[in-house]
Amino acid sequence: MIISRTPCRMSFAGGGTDLPAHYLRHGGAVVSTSVDKYINICVNARFNKQLRASYSITEICDHLEQLKHPLVRECLRLVGITEGIEVVSLADIPANGTGLGSSSSFTVGLLHALYAYLGHRPTKHQLGCESCRIELDICKEPIGKQDQYAAAFGGMNFIKFNIDNTVEVEPLDFHEHIRDRIESCILPFYTGITRSASRLLKAQNEVIETGSRTNVLCQMTEQAYELRDELRRGNADAIGTIMHKGWQLKKSIAKEISSSVIDDWYQKGLDAGALGGKLLGAGAGGFLLFYAAPERHDGIKKALSELSFVPFRLDREGSKIVFRE
Repeated sequence: MIISRTPCRMSFAGGGTDLPAHYLRHGGAVVSTSVDKYINICVNARFNKQLRASYSITEICDHLEQLKHPLVRECLRLVGITEGIEVVSLADIPANGTGLGSSSSFTVGLLHALYAYLGHRPTKHQLGCESCRIELDICKEPIGKQDQYAAAFGGMNFIKFNIDNTVEVEPLDFHEHIRDRIESCILPFYTGITRSASRLLKAQNEVIETGSRTNVLCQMTEQAYELRDELRRGNADAIGTIMHKGWQLKKSIAKEISSSVIDDWYQKGLDAGALGGKLLGAGAGGFLLFYAAPERHDGIKKALSELSFVPFRLDREGSKIVFRE
């Protein structure tokens, strides 16, 4: 039996520039961190040759092609396992629509567990790269590449997406008091609004492909570089101001990204003292993240009492095997 634990992520700057429709023409970059909300994958040998996959439903199949879950099916195919195994997933957060990149964390964690089951030790870069191949190239999901690498590497990173389709991950190492400041200032609220990330990203891709938002996305890429440099200088509070500017830019890409209700919540957070914030992920729902001085938190929570506050801590390790027997 093998159990992997893989973190979800939240991004502070550059989200959206990791979509191939943009970065293959102009490059892209994000600053993101993994957080202590995990996808746990258990892989175990079965007593017969059947395949069993248990997630929101349970599938039991005789042949690989019969598996309906595309990520499970294609991960098994990639590593070369076609029979006699069961896969079970357990998550700390709802399966879809949170904006925390849980689908990619699932893919990274499953690949990691399957490789460990076979006795292999894949690199973090291999996990990120192969997860992107499965989600983008094989399953044709209209998503970007930041989530896979954030989940595989863990910690806070500057991730660069190059026009030659390569990805570079630069860990942002800084003093412990900077990390403590970030943890004490982030303020995530769950909106309770679920949405299809694929549908939203498909709409964003269609806009991006027209070239009408290239300037906006290039500005968002520049913000990722700016935040990287500010964090290197020890200015953690730059997260708040850059997130605010980035959110204003991102909303201009497609009307589906925000709504009047979300805009109202966001304004309440600012009025109560937040430096800035954004919806995590593709937009339209999921988690609404604010950055604010700790003494402002009670006021912001009161102003947004209709939302669920969910405390996050920063993860430092990325995907790892937590049990091997």
